[in-house]
Amino acid sequence: MAPLLGSVGEAVGDVPALLALARDIGRTAPLPGEGSTARLWELLASVTAVDVAAGRVLEPHLDAVAILSQAGALDPEMAETAWGVFAAEGPGLRLEAAADGAGTYVLNGSKPWCSLAAHLDGAVLTAHLADGRAAFAVDLHAPGVSCETPQWTSRGLREIPSGTVHFDGVSAVPVGGPDWYFTRPGFAWGGMGVAACWFGGAVAVARDFSSALAAAADNGREPDQIALAHLGETDRILTSLSGYLARTAGRIDAGELSGSGAWSEALRVRGTVAAAVERVQSLVAQNLGPGPLAFNEAYGKRMADLSLYIRQHHAMRDDAQLGARTLKGDRSW
Repeated sequence: MAPLLGSVGEAVGDVPALLALARDIGRTAPLPGEGSTARLWELLASVTAVDVAAGRVLEPHLDAVAILSQAGALDPEMAETAWGVFAAEGPGLRLEAAADGAGTYVLNGSKPWCSLAAHLDGAVLTAHLADGRAAFAVDLHAPGVSCETPQWTSRGLREIPSGTVHFDGVSAVPVGGPDWYFTRPGFAWGGMGVAACWFGGAVAVARDFSSALAAAADNGREPDQIALAHLGETDRILTSLSGYLARTAGRIDAGELSGSGAWSEALRVRGTVAAAVERVQSLVAQNLGPGPLAFNEAYGKRMADLSLYIRQHHAMRDDAQLGARTLKGDRSW
């Protein structure tokens, strides 16, 4: 993996180069649930540990390839193009799909939070039908597609602004049937793949911490007990997360997370990783202080990127969803 990670490091900040790498990786990357889920998650975590934004580019492309494969709709040529996944909803915005009588559908309306839409070739997106929501594959270069360029004020993920895409009579191909997108086990597996990226970002922050303490020691300033205690806690957190992710990947490949319990496990994984990431960031920031945030470009970028990325987790709302499932008996304790 070292040559690949070297290429990622050289492409930091260059979206076309990162998308080209995503396409290359997508040709050979494992698909979730097919025996090498742990290797897939290690790949996502390792790329994100080099650069959080690079992981944020790679993950949706691989997720789209997996979705198309799960639906039996993956054409070999699709792997040669850059894909995104657009499933978010937003107030006042609605994307609707209507059958055109020829086996395809026509999209009309708007979709929010479409990351890198202007740079991508295609997307798997969700749209409203008369009786629910369904997934569709769409060519983002097709007539009738227009991408807003948002005013992205965040310091995090600046290479990856997420704007609204408008569709006016755009042809789309169904991917699975109505509600298939949200009920398939792969929906949960993909959500856990995002958590693997978050984990990789936390590993990188922890490495920044350890390197800073080692550099200080080399200059005659040994870390005090508080710094060592926080590094020890960081080690415990990351070691536990690594084991948890590996076990969960094994359960996916063994067929243990292919039913209704898959989403409960996804909520556990995502919540556990998100909380751990925030704890690691807090420990490191307290110890290193404002200096590297102000003057170390790579560290400051990583902290800002990761802080925004983990906001894909809905915190207590996701815990409430998990609690409701736990109350109904979906638990192991």
